[in-house]
Amino acid sequence: MKIELRNITVRELVAGYKDNNDGGVVGYGGKLDIRPPYQREFIYKERQREAVIDTLTKGFPLNVMYWAVRDDGTYEVIDGQQRTISICQYVCGDYSVVVGDFPHPRTYHNLQESEQQRILDYELTIYFCSGSDVEKLQWFKTINIAGEKLTDQELRNAVYAGPWVSDAKRYFSRPNSAAYGLGSDYLSGTPIRQDYLETAIKWISGDAIDAYMAAHQHDANALALWRYYQDVIAWVQGTFVRKRAKFMKGVEWGFLYNLYKDNVYDTDHLEKETARLMMDDDVTNKKGIYEYLLDGKEKHLNIRAFTPAEKQAAYERQQGRCTRCGEHFDFAHMEGDHIVPWHRGGKTNSDNCQMLCISCNREKSGK
Repeated sequence: MKIELRNITVRELVAGYKDNNDGGVVGYGGKLDIRPPYQREFIYKERQREAVIDTLTKGFPLNVMYWAVRDDGTYEVIDGQQRTISICQYVCGDYSVVVGDFPHPRTYHNLQESEQQRILDYELTIYFCSGSDVEKLQWFKTINIAGEKLTDQELRNAVYAGPWVSDAKRYFSRPNSAAYGLGSDYLSGTPIRQDYLETAIKWISGDAIDAYMAAHQHDANALALWRYYQDVIAWVQGTFVRKRAKFMKGVEWGFLYNLYKDNVYDTDHLEKETARLMMDDDVTNKKGIYEYLLDGKEKHLNIRAFTPAEKQAAYERQQGRCTRCGEHFDFAHMEGDHIVPWHRGGKTNSDNCQMLCISCNREKSGK
């Protein structure tokens, strides 16, 4: 890769700046693609973009940025998208900041002419990078965007950029996207950092995200993924009819849908069991209730263990003898066990605690 260092003034950068939303963002006389397909959405917070403008007005150095040189003589931002947008938006009057000694926030158009000229004359340090797409993407992986590491899904969007990614982001990657509106009570993370897109692809692909994106990179649209996502959410809402967002958010619903979507359930019974388990103090992982009700495996519930005091009391009561084999053991070589199993209504308390030697307890648990 060939890398050339140049200085570009803010005046040159903001010339021809346009933000066409999904149509793209351009600057530098229309020759700079500020938001190429693999870049993340604008996520700078107010304090961060104010820091950029403060740096310019004080004449302090701003971190170096990287542009890729395209074959047609235009450019695309590899690193520096959010700093670039912050600068362009301010000069275009989109927001106000405190500048200089004046105590109140001002837009660019409220500044004195000398203050405006100081910003326009500020020189940005840009590395112009020429090379193959593979080289540019590899470089993109190794650097930070505005000081923040890219997420795995943002990197995948770069590697598999194309019409499919662009269409998928339309459904899954906007702050008020359709996917967020439909599934925000069931998915963790945020659309803007690609969490929703990553989750949907993980579910539909059986956790083979890269393989799925590679296979669909050049598809005209991502309608199949969007329909699948809608089916998953509809299945959740139809199977577990009462919404408990606190406990439903973050459950791997897509994997459960893949396994159990064709089963017929008594939804009234599922709701009664869900309510009962939610009130059971022995169930320490409430999120696991949903998977437990589908496959019956207690491991999802993290049933509360006996306290050291409860186990010590049982050990003393048994005089150190295992209730199963009758042999005597040191306390450290014994484990607490439910006399009446939890799934048969037994509670995790002193009255229902017995001490078994490790061998007997493991043998019993394995049956």
